[in-house]
Amino acid sequence: MPPSPVVIPETITVHLGTPASTAPNVTVPFADYIKNVASSEIYPTWPEQAIRANIYAQVSYVLNRVFTEWYRAQGYDFDITNSTRYDQSFVPGRDIFVNISTIVDDMFNDYLTRGDAIEPLFAQYCNGTTTTCPGGLSQWGTVPLAEQGMSAEQIVRYFYGADINFVRDAPLAPALGGSWPGVVLRLGDVSEEVRRIQQRLDRISTNFPNIPKIDPADGIFDADTERAVRAFQQQFELTPDGLVGRATWYRIAFIYNNVKRLSELDSEGLLLSDVSRQFPETLREGARGPGVQILQYFLAIVGEYYDELPRWQAAQVDGLFGPQTRAAVAAYQQLVGLPVTGVVDRATWDALVSTYLSVRAVQPVPGWLAEQPTLADVFLVEGMRGAAVLAAQQLIDTVALGYPEVPTVAEDGIFGAQTRDAVSVIQSLLGLPATGAIGPLTRKGLARLAREVSAAAQTSAGQYPGYAIGEEGD
Repeated sequence: MPPSPVVIPETITVHLGTPASTAPNVTVPFADYIKNVASSEIYPTWPEQAIRANIYAQVSYVLNRVFTEWYRAQGYDFDITNSTRYDQSFVPGRDIFVNISTIVDDMFNDYLTRGDAIEPLFAQYCNGTTTTCPGGLSQWGTVPLAEQGMSAEQIVRYFYGADINFVRDAPLAPALGGSWPGVVLRLGDVSEEVRRIQQRLDRISTNFPNIPKIDPADGIFDADTERAVRAFQQQFELTPDGLVGRATWYRIAFIYNNVKRLSELDSEGLLLSDVSRQFPETLREGARGPGVQILQYFLAIVGEYYDELPRWQAAQVDGLFGPQTRAAVAAYQQLVGLPVTGVVDRATWDALVSTYLSVRAVQPVPGWLAEQPTLADVFLVEGMRGAAVLAAQQLIDTVALGYPEVPTVAEDGIFGAQTRDAVSVIQSLLGLPATGAIGPLTRKGLARLAREVSAAAQTSAGQYPGYAIGEEGD
């Protein structure tokens, strides 16, 4: 089976009542939560394999709630309730059975998936005596199966089906605290969070056709994405401002969970490709592309202010993560007190962006750096307007003087379809994906072509460089 991105939270927050009640929340270690649930739901005198089968279901059930943010996506501040009408039994302060505690310590980070799906199975179960649940696990029904010599894994597949997988030793992580990125996503942003929103809206639109499709889901918040966000907001009675704030983010998550039935036994399922990252979690030596180029730009700007960091030359901002970039990352990590690994993880990236913004506020950008790509979140995309768009249109028209295949555009500061199409042609000339959005590499290539056309016009009228260059995606 494919690897899973699921992690086990170190702690979990339990609401001591029905979801909408005013009952208090308690936060407990994840393993302690499972020990409490198991001690409350089943008997320590049952055969060990029956106990293990039940614990598989209990772990998978709660991980599904956490992974899908079932309650947090509805605006609640907890991960699960202790109401057996909705969830599993949890009794604060209850005694934990010794043998159950030992078994949980051995398997609290093991859970179930189905087929190629990567989300934890919503392992519905019932006691099998006073209540039954077709397709789910019968708690009392596990006992005779264990007494017949069946293993816990065999018992689980007996109830849930032969296509059940057992994910073992999933990694632990600090309490997740919700997927909301903490910033409002808007026109022109580019990030993994934007791509997640695009993918979810695209799937939701299958059930709600008034929401337009987004193709491709490339992480660039363009005009099509904004239209889809507005349509979603109108459909679900949110302010139709085209911005993805906290309320819109979690409403999208909740509707997405429902249309894919991620918290049902017959879930449509999430594939690894649905959650794989276009923008990598880490950057390390050997990486290449625009993410590395932006990293190098940040390091160069910060290095102009802090003597502890190496100085950069223009040729070094090349999008290739080599030994020099690794040494600069390590020097920065040492400067700010992070583990000195030379690898850019999320903590290093967030710290570097913060430092970069602080330095930019007080430090002029050297001339050679001013020509390099800037922040990833200043992409120019269809629907934007302003001085930056006007400057890009002026460059496009300059390039059009030397390349007949590039159409001229109205220099009005409005990024419309005409500008998008011209950008797409230029990107093809540069050997870049024809997205129609102006990102770091497109901006750099556009400026270079404009300089070449201007220089050629001054020295040899009618003769322009027409070769294409090949670079990786924007």
